[in-house]
Amino acid sequence: MHMDTHEYLDFEDVLIKPRRSSINSRQEVDLTRSFKTKSGRVLNGVGVIAANMDGVGTFSMAKALAQEKMFTALHKFYTLEQWVAFAGENAAILPYVFITIGISEAELEKLERILEAIPVLTNICVDIANGYSAHFLPHVAKVREKFPGKVLMAGNVVGAEMSEALVQAGADIVKVGIGPGSVCTTRKMTGVGVPQFSAIVECAQAAHALGGWCVGMGAVPVWATSPKL
Repeated sequence: MHMDTHEYLDFEDVLIKPRRSSINSRQEVDLTRSFKTKSGRVLNGVGVIAANMDGVGTFSMAKALAQEKMFTALHKFYTLEQWVAFAGENAAILPYVFITIGISEAELEKLERILEAIPVLTNICVDIANGYSAHFLPHVAKVREKFPGKVLMAGNVVGAEMSEALVQAGADIVKVGIGPGSVCTTRKMTGVGVPQFSAIVECAQAAHALGGWCVGMGAVPVWATSPKL
């Protein structure tokens, strides 16, 4: 048995130390930026993405966040028919949404049908609660092989080793977080997880070293864009 004595921090454990700034008003701040991915695509917008929880990653959430150029990972329970109807009425916000699937063959087939019906969709999220499952990395690699030109986000993981493995398997974005959210009982019920701030820092540094990005998942997470965190 190995005991890790390293100090891990949650967001409640840290504050942002202010520094001098030339900005006179918060109205002058522009949060939009371009995220160039390994797949060759560029995500343009504000680095905030709503998680693919069934009560959070909804069509209505996507509509609201897209108005502010923010992203939404839609939950995986929408049908093909619902996707087609949504896309037909909301073509302008499709660059701000991710299609979510798990690791079953049925979900992969569903993804193929959705992308065949709506080829302009560019963003995919492969999501399982524990990204350390032996079946996960091969599945991510399989999705990447099938859709080489799409933006691929995959997780959840909480450390450098799996972040590196996911980027090497084809993920553009590493999805971070096991047991971090206020409504998630994973850590309390199983004793599994890593405090989210430290997990994001570690995963971001590993992903950036290989040209990938990192996003810390909660109800409304933020991009971990700085390898210097």
